[in-house]
Amino acid sequence: MIIFSNVSKVYENGSTALNNISFFIERGEFVFVVGPSGAGKSTLIKLLMHEETATAGEVIIDGVTVNNLKQDQIPYLRRNMGVVFQDFRLLPKKTVYENVSFAMEIVGATRREIRRQVPTVLSLVGLSHKAKSYPSQLSGGEQQRVALARALVNNPSFLIADEPTGNLNPKTAQEIMELLNDINKRGTTIIMATHAKEIVDQMKKRVIAIEDGEIVRDEARGVYGYEN
Repeated sequence: MIIFSNVSKVYENGSTALNNISFFIERGEFVFVVGPSGAGKSTLIKLLMHEETATAGEVIIDGVTVNNLKQDQIPYLRRNMGVVFQDFRLLPKKTVYENVSFAMEIVGATRREIRRQVPTVLSLVGLSHKAKSYPSQLSGGEQQRVALARALVNNPSFLIADEPTGNLNPKTAQEIMELLNDINKRGTTIIMATHAKEIVDQMKKRVIAIEDGEIVRDEARGVYGYEN
């Protein structure tokens, strides 16, 4: 479970990114975070990843109060989350297999564990046949699938997706969303920040809308609610 309890974030320049927001996300939910540019979505994501810390309130992930973590504890927090970005962030000189296996190497997985797990997640995202390819040899959709495989390879309890379809054409974006939906049905909690109105409206998942750092809507089967 993820809990934001009266969380505020004020930056050093005095700007308030989040103002006393509270919500909780149950294990296994699929939640869209929407709102205009500058509303506070990115700050919310950074608080989850402990790239930023709250000025006030508590961020609690699976019973751990993230605010209180020491620097050497942060990697253990991040092992339990997968993250997918708009720009893929693949390592260009590593193959598809190596990009995914690297995520296991940095958390100390054994070679045997890597050999067993990497083919499994590549099969899940439909890229077994591209294991020896390099990112430059892949389409945008394939690169995002690699990024998803990398995010999932350590069996995280939840996945953060920050504009994962932002650089994809509508057809490819739809394929990625179908894959995310399948991943969610397997039990992974998904939190997705997006401006993709059609996707949000079509999927009818929970929607948390943020404006000016405050939650203005939290709907179980919500819609995007903004004109792009």
